[in-house]
Amino acid sequence: MKFIISSTNLLKSLQTISGVVTTSNTLPILEYFLFKTKENDLEITASDQETTMSITVTPIMMEDGGAIAIPSKILLDTLKTYHDTPLTFLTDPSTFAVEIIADNAKFKLSGQDPQDFPEIPELINPATVTVNGEILVRGISKTIFATGTDELRPEMTGVLFEFTEDKATLAATDAHKIIRYRHPDVHSSETMSFIMPKKPLNQLKNTVPSDETPVLIEYNLKNARYTFNNVVLTSTLIEGKFPNYEAVIPRDNPNILIIDRIALMTSIRRVSLFGNQSTHLIRFRISGQMISLSAEDYDFQNEASEVLSCAYDGEDIEIGFNSKFLLEMLSNIDTPNIRIETSAPNRAGVIFPETDENEVEDLLMLIMPVMI
Repeated sequence: MKFIISSTNLLKSLQTISGVVTTSNTLPILEYFLFKTKENDLEITASDQETTMSITVTPIMMEDGGAIAIPSKILLDTLKTYHDTPLTFLTDPSTFAVEIIADNAKFKLSGQDPQDFPEIPELINPATVTVNGEILVRGISKTIFATGTDELRPEMTGVLFEFTEDKATLAATDAHKIIRYRHPDVHSSETMSFIMPKKPLNQLKNTVPSDETPVLIEYNLKNARYTFNNVVLTSTLIEGKFPNYEAVIPRDNPNILIIDRIALMTSIRRVSLFGNQSTHLIRFRISGQMISLSAEDYDFQNEASEVLSCAYDGEDIEIGFNSKFLLEMLSNIDTPNIRIETSAPNRAGVIFPETDENEVEDLLMLIMPVMI
């Protein structure tokens, strides 16, 4: 195998997929990149067995084809020491030795048999839908933080993807909060749903362009594949049934609070410093056009309260929330003002961005109350 490639081009390509690389004592090949010629192009792949990501690059010159697995860390570290420099790669198919030549320098390292690299799963007769890159990235960004960490409930450790003929829905929950993101500018010829793990979603969030780049999504019962530009990501899906989150969302919430998001976040951060650092309990007392936030930690005799002005329509109410969860949710909303709807101190609160009527994006955040 022999090819010449720009160090900058190669480094950028490897950094796109390097987040998939994992350290494995049982399968050292997972710490390698698979280089494989594809006509006049070079396909480079990283895999942790659950997630596989490939990128196709065009070298300056391709002389001899073939395949080789090259150790990821030393290759990345070497490329970072160069500016835009042509690099010549030579590989020996019998010993899997790799030689890299750059200007007056020469580097040798040991590769691995490409046959040992995990195979990319084939998707037979998959369901397909095409999503705008910006919609996909926003949907992932708005939901991924709400995924659970309980491995005994794996279906809650990922994000639910649902596609219908008139919208896309992404949802996540950890039993304390629910996030639902909807967008109508996605149309699927058939209804489809699956649960994506968190790691490949973070890869997509960091690599899919936040613009109108089309992303082809294909899936079957076990795997999903995302194709955009010169990148392909394939992921094993999470098995199991996602919780019926819609049944938990309260429909009748007569108490409606509208408040400046940044002012509320600043107040929560300040007041919660004096609260219990285990429960993160913060009290909301809403009356008239004022909201009082308070927290206390009896163990250290700390307490704090702060009053903010707001627009409120409803009965006076006192309700407790987890300040840590609230800050997570509010930091993932973009609008200057937010709307919080409640019905009773023992019922969930529902948070919405306060948007104009022309906004097509639909974001709902539910937070369970903490008993006062």
